[in-house]
Amino acid sequence: MRVSKLPVIFGIPLLLGACATAVPSAYTEPKAGFLNVSNQTSAALGKRTAFAQTQAENVALTKEVRSMIHGKTISAETAVQVALLNNKGLQAAYANVGLSAAEAWQQATPENPVISIGLIGIGAPELGVYRSIEGLIRTNILDATTRKQRIAIADANFQGAQLEAVSDTLALANETRMAWIEAVAAFETADYLKKAKATSDAGSELALRLGETGALNKAGQAREQAFNAELAGQLAKARLNATLAKERLTRLMGLWGSDVNYYVPDALPALPGSVGRVTSIEQKALANRVDLRVAKLGLEAQARAFELTDQTRIVSDLELVAGVESEREREDGNTETETLPQLEVEFAIPIYDTGKARMRKAELMYLQAANVLAERAVNVRSEARSAEVAYHSSYKIARHYRDVLVPLRATVEEEGLLSYNGMITNTFELLTDVRQKLAASLEAANAKRDFYIAQANITAAIYGGGVAGGGDGEGAAVAAGGGPGH
Repeated sequence: MRVSKLPVIFGIPLLLGACATAVPSAYTEPKAGFLNVSNQTSAALGKRTAFAQTQAENVALTKEVRSMIHGKTISAETAVQVALLNNKGLQAAYANVGLSAAEAWQQATPENPVISIGLIGIGAPELGVYRSIEGLIRTNILDATTRKQRIAIADANFQGAQLEAVSDTLALANETRMAWIEAVAAFETADYLKKAKATSDAGSELALRLGETGALNKAGQAREQAFNAELAGQLAKARLNATLAKERLTRLMGLWGSDVNYYVPDALPALPGSVGRVTSIEQKALANRVDLRVAKLGLEAQARAFELTDQTRIVSDLELVAGVESEREREDGNTETETLPQLEVEFAIPIYDTGKARMRKAELMYLQAANVLAERAVNVRSEARSAEVAYHSSYKIARHYRDVLVPLRATVEEEGLLSYNGMITNTFELLTDVRQKLAASLEAANAKRDFYIAQANITAAIYGGGVAGGGDGEGAAVAAGGGPGH
């Protein structure tokens, strides 16, 4: 009868473990969570993403990227697509989704029981190998009873990791688009300064010759030469800025080696004929912003963590130990064996740590998450409103420079040329008019760049990914340009 108790005793811990829920397949897939990330980013950006885990997948992506950019003049859309496929930092963010899935998988897997077997009285006289044998199996009761809460927390973290990956994807797309705009605008600026330098060279040469004839004093000569020297410095700085801006774009696209042999356009596209209003931008942002959804998940995770802490506030570790002990005795030449079952419960006595500190910590963490969510909601609304204001205002400013200032400067230049031909004004006055027209063109180009940055920020304000501010420009004496080969 005693031996018949053994299956029952050893089966108690195993039965507790068997009560565990099966591990969801969402945690065990090779690219767990990535499909959800890809679907969300595609809806916001209209671009494809990829998560390469093998050498073959990496090689295929490299070939695809090279076919898109090598020796070609790329658009902003192409630059964004290349970054989404080739940026290794983004691949690391996707790997983090897999790590959180593995953690959820681990939490959903029952804790392995611990089995111990001991021999007592090894080599005892007259008893042979041992005097008694003891077998125990140990399992954590709290692990089984709190698994549901722990799985819920791990699942919330898994969902949060997916949203973080979506946010990283949107941020990279927005940053790459901004970098393309800045690079193209920088080359456009350098081209306008190059034209201004050519005009300045002519003025400087004329001043030198007039000085040789005595028609222009030294102060006048120095004035023209100083302006020419300043413009040369501005042109050199503009070329450096353009090179660095393109290099930043190259970094974001993850390019190196021969793949850096690509070009950007000569200039930013012309302003659109009109821009429509963005209706209900605050509501759209509240419904779609990924960072707001991350904050909501954080609050939910803290609520589940608070529930788990409440369940374990008194007893934080409770183990069940079951087993048998079989002891042999030798008497009157006969060996008798006695088998006795054992059942133990182990737990920490809450004398000092009664769980109040852990409960207080859980309460404050929940309160912290709630305030983070509230702050995020306020900021999302403000960022959406700011993005809309900047979008429409920057368009009006760019239109003003293009339609008012530049035409006026062109008229001044044309009238100055007529006056020069009629010998009413001198050469230096004509050159001044040309410089002022180029300066107005540069201001118009900078305003156009600010508009396209504000346009990109509209998408970022609605879906997330960071709202960047437009550049202020260098305030150089002239505008932008560039050509194939940049």
